[in-house]
Amino acid sequence: MEGLYRPRLVVAAPQGRSGKTTVTAALIAGLRGRGFDVQPFKKGPDFIDPSWLSLVAGRQCRNLDRFMMDEETIRHSFINHSTASGVAVLEGAMGLFDGVDVDGSGSTAEIAKSLGAPVLLVVNAVRMTRSAAAVVLGCQKFDPDVNVAGVILNNVARPRHRDMLTAVIDRYCNLPVLGVFPKKKEYTVPDRHLGLVPAAENDALQRVLETWQADAESTLDLDRIIEIAQAAPPVESGRGRPPALPTSNVRPRIAVLRDRAFTFYYPENLEALEMVGAELVFVDALHEDLPAGIDALYVGGGFPEMFAAELEANTALRQSVRSRVEAGMPVYAECGGLMYLGERLLWQGESFQMAGAIPFETNLDKKPRGHGYMVLKAVADNPFFPSGTMIKGHEFHHSSVTRVDPGVTFCMEVHRGYGTDGRRDGMLYHNAFAAYCHIHALAVPDWAPNLVRAAVEYHRVHRGSD
Repeated sequence: MEGLYRPRLVVAAPQGRSGKTTVTAALIAGLRGRGFDVQPFKKGPDFIDPSWLSLVAGRQCRNLDRFMMDEETIRHSFINHSTASGVAVLEGAMGLFDGVDVDGSGSTAEIAKSLGAPVLLVVNAVRMTRSAAAVVLGCQKFDPDVNVAGVILNNVARPRHRDMLTAVIDRYCNLPVLGVFPKKKEYTVPDRHLGLVPAAENDALQRVLETWQADAESTLDLDRIIEIAQAAPPVESGRGRPPALPTSNVRPRIAVLRDRAFTFYYPENLEALEMVGAELVFVDALHEDLPAGIDALYVGGGFPEMFAAELEANTALRQSVRSRVEAGMPVYAECGGLMYLGERLLWQGESFQMAGAIPFETNLDKKPRGHGYMVLKAVADNPFFPSGTMIKGHEFHHSSVTRVDPGVTFCMEVHRGYGTDGRRDGMLYHNAFAAYCHIHALAVPDWAPNLVRAAVEYHRVHRGSD
């Protein structure tokens, strides 16, 4: 393997809710202010934090996840999307060493080691002084192969608090404090029941980004942070998976519902469809109808419950989706997309009509139904996953399916996770597939070719072989 130089940093913390996203966004803003091209990455299967990092970086954030992807895939994605002239910044998830088991498998630390990336440790300093050094020292010593290169303090009360924290970390940890974020309500990012509000949903939320950009120079030691990033050793580049090739000389048109209600799409999923020959047509589900000449539909996740009235009001789209499903058009839907394909969405005592393409209803409540990684096995043939296929993904939903018609087939068996009822996922009706499981194209590389093949077949049957 060839070693390639990529300046890089990992922003991590001893535990979740320490302010990693705030620090990462401010760091990216500061680096851009210094003229660097910054490529953001997010550890784990997250959609919302990456939307903020993409906005502040001006580049599409990429997800790296050790549960769904092997080490070579992670390195290849990192190399493919980073540039030697810029700086890559990866925001961790949960605590630095938190993984799926007692060995910390899939943790931020494991990805930092795979990439040889130095770690900036964010410490939430609320009601702490000397104990902060014990926390930092524990992270330093827990795994000597993790390069904890500096500390960033968050929620610091006043200058005396800052000075005490800096002194104890210097004495006991021999680490530099590279940033101090004061208690400041402007740094708070609005959230809701599934986490932070997606950045694209409300333009007014960009004021938070402006605050980050304005304060980056005063809160971060950017000179030393840049030195640390540039001192990272070359990262080994694997060959990765060969580029996907078009599945046919027919270029099918795949509609993608992408708007404020449906924002959860990994960029690699959309890119994978294009790489195997699809033309993507983006449709605003709140205001637009499906255009003519569509050969398949992809509906990602999001917050359809927040826009249920608007989705219900767009009767033209609901009727189009329903009639296309009855005609056998292939449809792939995840989580929020699943909710849209059903007949009704019940939330907060109200009932909203959805597309009615698959006969079932969804009911939202305050408690999560499924949250975490998933492992599924295809147990019935469908256009996307041949029977026997094992796939890895993730779920995070508060809804459950009810009143499922007997004509609906559940084609996926849950080996890890919850899905629709702890045992099944992947409802299939005609050629429409709806699951709570989110997949990543780098983890399930055959998904995009299979979806495009199904679209090509539909095109040939309904529009000839042109």
